[in-house]
Amino acid sequence: MTNSLKVGVIGAGNMGSGIAQKMAQEGLYVTLVDVTEKQVQRGISIISNTLNEGIERGIFSANDVSETLARVHATSDYEALKDADLVVEAVFEDEKVKGEVFAKLDKICDEKTIFATNTSGIYIRDLAKYTNRPDKFIGMHYFYHPAKNRLVEVIPHEGTSKETIETTLFIGKLHNKTCIVVKDSPGFAVNRYFSTFLTESIYLLDQGVANTATIDAAAKQGFEIGMGPFELMNVTGIPIALHVSEYMGQEVSEFYSPADLLRKQVELKQDWDLSGEIDESKFQTIKRHLYATIFGVAGAQVDEGVASIEDTDRGAKIGLRWNLGPFELMNKVGVQEACEMVKELNASRSGFHFPEVLRKQAEKGLPFEFKYVDVEVKNDIAYITINRPEAMNALNPVVVNQLEKAFEEAEKDPKVKGIAIQGAGKAFVAGADIKHFIECIQTNQVDKNVAFTRKGHELFRRFEMSEKLTIAVLDGLSLGGGSELALACQAIVATHQGSMGFPESGLGIYPGLGGMLRTNHHIGKELTKYYTFTGKTIPAKALKELGIVTELVDMKDTQAAIEKIVANGKFNKYGERDIPSSFEEFKQAFSDENVKRMLNGEKPEGIRNELAEKTLKILSNKGLIALETMNDLINKQTDLSIDEGIELELDGLVPIFKTEDALTGLIAVTNGKQPVFKTKLVGRA
Repeated sequence: MTNSLKVGVIGAGNMGSGIAQKMAQEGLYVTLVDVTEKQVQRGISIISNTLNEGIERGIFSANDVSETLARVHATSDYEALKDADLVVEAVFEDEKVKGEVFAKLDKICDEKTIFATNTSGIYIRDLAKYTNRPDKFIGMHYFYHPAKNRLVEVIPHEGTSKETIETTLFIGKLHNKTCIVVKDSPGFAVNRYFSTFLTESIYLLDQGVANTATIDAAAKQGFEIGMGPFELMNVTGIPIALHVSEYMGQEVSEFYSPADLLRKQVELKQDWDLSGEIDESKFQTIKRHLYATIFGVAGAQVDEGVASIEDTDRGAKIGLRWNLGPFELMNKVGVQEACEMVKELNASRSGFHFPEVLRKQAEKGLPFEFKYVDVEVKNDIAYITINRPEAMNALNPVVVNQLEKAFEEAEKDPKVKGIAIQGAGKAFVAGADIKHFIECIQTNQVDKNVAFTRKGHELFRRFEMSEKLTIAVLDGLSLGGGSELALACQAIVATHQGSMGFPESGLGIYPGLGGMLRTNHHIGKELTKYYTFTGKTIPAKALKELGIVTELVDMKDTQAAIEKIVANGKFNKYGERDIPSSFEEFKQAFSDENVKRMLNGEKPEGIRNELAEKTLKILSNKGLIALETMNDLINKQTDLSIDEGIELELDGLVPIFKTEDALTGLIAVTNGKQPVFKTKLVGRA
């Protein structure tokens, strides 16, 4: 698919080159255009330098860089975009300048070409008027740095067609962006509340509440962020803060207008002075004011239909890298307390909106609930989407409950013939939410972990036994519980971006949702041990060769493959298959005799020495208790039915979660560290 799609980027500055880089990194062929050859080459230089920095940091190989650069065609000839499927404009933030670009493109490009503008504030409807294709005109607001920041606000105007929206979202997914659809409105979703976060910090400074150092420190503490508002403005540009706040003040209300102090700072052409003593006694006042600002503005945009509460939070967490979104922060401080904060600010400041969504929630006396699972029926197929990309769609009790309700809804719909389960963003499902496990262990409530796992098993078994054919859409990373979810479905459609993995042995636990059990039924105990003991990633191609994946397709062919599988009807996913000879050495490495050797710290025999040493080294970093438990479970599950195997897994959960290794491993991974287990393979021989 990536080879057949043609995308273009106009503007080879920092944003345009970054957008082109990200597209090329993910396999898209992109044409980068600017007015002069000199500007074009500057863009290529920016891309090359950024990629080379990635080599130095170990993110890319030299081969990755050369392949990425080979997918970028740079030119000053607009005619090169004639047959593009999508052109993203990323030129100077001025309506007339952007409009002239689109008027020119409109005369050159095919009728099929979609035009997208990377604007942070200009109305999409106003720019669409420069073309004769308003139905194929849309906003794509990338966040800096576009090659690194995953968020894109997709902004249709009233005349944008549904097909244009779907194609834009699809291309966004192709280059690993998390897209949120927002209304064509001032500041869209994220900048609307982020701009007030900055301007109200200046307001506090102007009013003499505290100095810049104190306001920054209080904001960092209150919002759990790495940089305060004044430091952020120094980095991103103080004139940009002025420009956005002036625009918001004109378009929304006087509350959004900049303080005179901001204008003076821009005139001085100086950064904010961040020095000074930090006065912690002012923190509560600062946090209360900034909370009230964000809560009111975020609530207002939800009232106006600019974005959902989920996408409002998603924008903050992915685009701004906040730990919590505005509505999660409201839950944290208490919805009724948040309501009081907003009331106080509403009473003292003209143009500040008191949102209905917050008032009604406060009246209920309950925290906000977030929807993480969506359902859409297309051509008699129910598509269930786990929509939690900010957490890589990790499963927790809330997500599992919503998934169960969505599945029941699809099963009961007489029009639905098949049920496809997919993940939003770059991941399918990245396992269970580890924080939930840790909390249960630390509060001596391991029984809650067991109850959560049992519920997961019951739901997954329903996927496996449903009268309606269930298909997992494996078009990204899946780990642990995500791989187990996919295995529980009756069929799997994978794209080339798909993969499975079982990292549990490195966490001091074992795959508890049927990963060992169902893999064993597919490919036998030796390969099951190889993949679950080592935690090796299984690419989609290997999964297809092993007969685990039903269909391996390009992303554009996913829907057609799903419909074909449903039309063909039920089949035995565990049917006999020939395992390719290329896997034979891995089977030998994990024979009963070799597993016994490795669990005693000895090298496996009958395989290449290089593989033997590498495998033993990998296992030496795993939890030994977990490995021994897994070995015992897999051996026993070989001769058990699926239901019997599930009960065996559940019986072992309390003992494994109560080990010191389990807490050590789970905490280490949440901190991004390699766990050091008390008992290891090394030295046992």
